Amino acid sequence: MGNIGANIRQQREQLGWSQARLAREVCRAAGVVGEPVGRQEVSRWETGKRTPREWLPFIAAALGVPVEALRKPQAAAEPPLPTLADYLPEDDPLAALSPHTGRRIGTGQVADLRQRVHGLRLADDVLAGGDLMRPALRELRSAVRLYQEGTHSELTGRQLLAQIGELAQIAGWIASDAGQHAEAERIYRLGLSAAHRAKDSTLAGNLLGSLAYQRTNTGDLRAGIDMAQAALHSAEDAPPRARALYFDRVAWAHAKAGEAQPAMRALGEAGESLAQHGGEDEPGYLYWVDSGELQVMEARVFTELRRPLRAVPILRDVLSRYDATHARELALYLSWLSVAYADANEPEESAAVAERVISLSADVASERTAERVRVILSRLQEFSDVPEVAALLTEHDAT
Repeated sequence: MGNIGANIRQQREQLGWSQARLAREVCRAAGVVGEPVGRQEVSRWETGKRTPREWLPFIAAALGVPVEALRKPQAAAEPPLPTLADYLPEDDPLAALSPHTGRRIGTGQVADLRQRVHGLRLADDVLAGGDLMRPALRELRSAVRLYQEGTHSELTGRQLLAQIGELAQIAGWIASDAGQHAEAERIYRLGLSAAHRAKDSTLAGNLLGSLAYQRTNTGDLRAGIDMAQAALHSAEDAPPRARALYFDRVAWAHAKAGEAQPAMRALGEAGESLAQHGGEDEPGYLYWVDSGELQVMEARVFTELRRPLRAVPILRDVLSRYDATHARELALYLSWLSVAYADANEPEESAAVAERVISLSADVASERTAERVRVILSRLQEFSDVPEVAALLTEHDAT
């Protein structure tokens, strides 16, 4: 990235603006009708893929700085932020065997694999990690073997790598849900290698963001923030719903670290990114990213930041229309509502919701739901003199 691009990004981030916001402000400063400058153009400026030239005075005006401030050399006061390359495995686990002696792999086999990957993803909507771990790993091993041992064109090889990356993302997610965090990280990094070799930055961002989410949830907060930021910046040209998802993971990492302002700023960026969605080509794995999911993350962030009066209405609204067949996700989202009620000094409501969480979790082989039950019961300890809470704690003390 050149000095101009780095300076534009630095000034934009100091204002807390998204790239889309800067694009609008530049058009306003230039007095042009419509939006000849969009988010992707700003991304190209910031990454050094394109030099603004005639737009530079308007960029400076929009940012409220002199043009020279955008041309000055960057001071190397701080080490560079981590990038996706920092998280790739040292030894390439996908180095193809040589010479190739296996059967010829064509588009038919890739299409079959793509269908199985999507089927596994849909199964994860209704089944928990403990139920899906074996079939997920079996599919992943089979796909890696197909790539390593088969012969295929360069294009088919890249398509296979993309499917391996997608498989690794869902298999890593399943392993994490089952509480197998070390295995999940190994799988995610395998997927990162596949996505990198396939030159698929959107997929790489999804994999690194998933690993960031796990690191955040297991208490490695600094790594979680760094990884989430690297995932976001590695996929500057990702479609809107992907960027919304990456911003959500940044927001969650900051919220877990107790950093309210960057968390809220990232939530705003996520909403703004999702608002740009419509009609563009995008990967199938983004099907679940919608306004409801962003609302859930917003409520989770508010809960984590101990702002229950903001969290409770959002969660009640989302849960009133949530698909009850998705028992694990329903239990997880209800768990945040239970904690928010406790934070709002409504222990009776919290206990009632906790009963639903525990009932739903009983038949779900998910370490995440089990951990949330433990969090709720721990949070309710201070209300042990409330009859409804006392009954709940006594009943589930052994659990």
